[in-house]
Amino acid sequence: MAGSSGVGAACEGRIALGISYRGTAYHGWQSQPGGRTVQDRLEAALSAFAGVPVATVCAGRTDAGVHAVQQVVHLDVPVRREGFSWVRGTNRHLPADIAVKWCRPVAPRFHARNSARGRRYRHVVLCAPVRPSIEQGACGWVFRALDGDAMRAAAAHLIGEHDFSAFRAAGCQAASPVKTMRAITIARRGAYWRFDFDASAFLHHMVRNVMGCLVAVGSGQRPPGWMAEVLAARDRDAAAPTFPPDGLYFLGPYYDAAHGLPETSPAIDWIP
Repeated sequence: MAGSSGVGAACEGRIALGISYRGTAYHGWQSQPGGRTVQDRLEAALSAFAGVPVATVCAGRTDAGVHAVQQVVHLDVPVRREGFSWVRGTNRHLPADIAVKWCRPVAPRFHARNSARGRRYRHVVLCAPVRPSIEQGACGWVFRALDGDAMRAAAAHLIGEHDFSAFRAAGCQAASPVKTMRAITIARRGAYWRFDFDASAFLHHMVRNVMGCLVAVGSGQRPPGWMAEVLAARDRDAAAPTFPPDGLYFLGPYYDAAHGLPETSPAIDWIP
């Protein structure tokens, strides 16, 4: 199901699209003056294919430099087209680093952001004396050795429903800083560390701010219990500096099965 482009009957009404992109060249997801965002490029391509202006709503706004394996958007289609046509036709107008992966018809009540039960991110970090070159932008980098057990102990303090104000960017527009962190998984593969986050939703810069604290603990600059102090402070100044966006991937949202949308993408297997 994850690999299907939604071939079948013509789509009308509301549809959902699965989008993947490499965020290195873009100023994030959200539309901005100048048009150098993923949303601007996607909506321009959809409009060129449809022949009329098209607007989209996404599941999660990503920062500049952040990649997406499975961004999900919804739109109310202005013209009747087959599902595979929305995929192939739109991709003809997109640059090589953005692609529509699938198309599904959804109920009028479906909302890419509000219907999501949760969202997942993965941050891949190279631990090596020398910065990455071939994989530049595809992974983060630290030169100090990391202690996995210490980072897991620190991450455990974040599991559950909390006020994550200490990890919230100053410009965050979320109505509430209270979110539920369902899981943080930390694993190592060779010189690469993989940090997986699963939460009800994320605040602006939340993953990158948590990453800054985890790296501070992993490199021995802070003890694992410090993470609980940062969380309790509810003050951004209590946390470590924001970790760079390199190597951060939006793995995508997940929804109730009744919506019939893919929960994953083959591209996830490509990430270390």
